[in-house]
Amino acid sequence: MKYRYLGNSGFKVSELVYGNWLTHATQIENERAISTVHAALDGGITSFDTADVYANQAAESVLGDALKGQRREGLEVFTKVYWPVAERMPNDHGLSRKHIMESINGSLKRLQMDYVDLYQAHRYDVETPLEETMQAFADIVRQGKALYIGVSEWNAEQIRAGVKLAKELNIQLISSQPQYSMLWRVIEAEVIPTCEELGVSQIVWSPMAQGVLTGKYLPGQPVPAGSRASDEKVNGSIQKMLTDEVLTKVQLLKPLADELGITMAQFALAWVLQNKNVSSAIVGATSPEQITSNIGAVGVEIPQEVMTKVTEILADVTVTDPSETKSPEARLV
Repeated sequence: MKYRYLGNSGFKVSELVYGNWLTHATQIENERAISTVHAALDGGITSFDTADVYANQAAESVLGDALKGQRREGLEVFTKVYWPVAERMPNDHGLSRKHIMESINGSLKRLQMDYVDLYQAHRYDVETPLEETMQAFADIVRQGKALYIGVSEWNAEQIRAGVKLAKELNIQLISSQPQYSMLWRVIEAEVIPTCEELGVSQIVWSPMAQGVLTGKYLPGQPVPAGSRASDEKVNGSIQKMLTDEVLTKVQLLKPLADELGITMAQFALAWVLQNKNVSSAIVGATSPEQITSNIGAVGVEIPQEVMTKVTEILADVTVTDPSETKSPEARLV
């Protein structure tokens, strides 16, 4: 495993972050989830990402159980706040002071920890003044409940405003957690240049495009049994990528991965890690074997000519519009 600094800070994270968005308390049994976390630890992954909304708070509890007994100082644990949780009452959502202060306490209880290393705004809340949100985050940092602050799916303008307020409050906003992959490159035009200027780096989610970039989904063929796309509980976000046009283009990447002696999944992970503004790529796994295989992407150097070929092959199916980095126009409750 290799480690990189997160933003303009002295805080290091593992190049692969174990995330439990669609797995813990949803796709796999708790015993299997715990064994997969332990395989990640055995492979040198020390950074773990979760959120209160995953499995409506249950995923945090599973991760807490899985990490119990580990030396806390040797881990980097991230969680997030924004989406509706619990009973979904009016204040169970958003980035108000009330919801943030109550949410961090709930997350720490479920994780069985005194603090998280990184607390992230899961989306931008258009209904709460940014000053209120950042003051609440600052208070959480001063209380020792979080060490650093980050955001997820904020656009460049929102990140700039958040960093400015964080500096005024003497706290560090050091990370952005956007979707990023060979097929989804919307952060390259605006978010990444802004973050490079401001000392913020990326922890990217869905680097394998929900599994599409592993090559297991074939054009004109039914989705494999047991795959994410076959699970009605979690397959909503993948459907738009399961077109024959996209899947045909993805199959053209296999010879490139073969030339490098790596799997398609490892190729997708290594590709995002080539970006100097990316500190980590989040990987989800449903088995110890899967996470161990993913770790094989660490340290892979992709030649520039291969990077260029990827861009050329996927040009017609890659999403690049920066306006796709967005938050809801209003809260859901």
